[in-house]
Amino acid sequence: MSTQPQQPEPVPEGAVTEPEQEQGLPAPGGAEARGTGGEGPGPDAAGGPEDTASGEQAAALAELDDRWRRALADLENLRKRHAREVERERAAERARTAAALLPVIDNLELALSHAEADPGSIVEGVKAIRDQAVNTLSQLGYERQGETGVPFDPARHEVVGVVEDPEAEPGTVVQVLRPGYGDPGNQLRPVAVAVAKRE
Repeated sequence: MSTQPQQPEPVPEGAVTEPEQEQGLPAPGGAEARGTGGEGPGPDAAGGPEDTASGEQAAALAELDDRWRRALADLENLRKRHAREVERERAAERARTAAALLPVIDNLELALSHAEADPGSIVEGVKAIRDQAVNTLSQLGYERQGETGVPFDPARHEVVGVVEDPEAEPGTVVQVLRPGYGDPGNQLRPVAVAVAKRE
């Protein structure tokens, strides 16, 4: 039996051969090549930095979604509360206005009850009630407007007629057909007037 080492068989031409392992180097796919030799897991490994960042983003998005929903709920509650307060103020203002007119109605009824006993007194009673109603409107912020001889002002007057008046300046108010109430910035009704014709 021969003791000489066997020679490797010749490699056929064109065949692919694996490189020989050098002593001391880990084999491909070994434990050290996989990063388990004291190093941390690679970036694609489960639980790596990318997974941590993804989890933080999901938590931040969930917190923002929660805050957005809370803000929407607060806004809706504020809108409903404002609507209730506006309706309360309107009702209170209507009640104040109606209460201011109650004495006028009382005096009208009183004048009507006295009219049968003394028909001549009805005119004076109606005039007094008219003055009371005008005063009530003034207290509510609507002063009576009905001057003649003043220049026509489209912010205060409504022209319902044009007349010839040689003694009046053209474009001035010569007749008030219906008084107005309030100022131009706070007007309940404009003054219906007839103005002098321009030549």
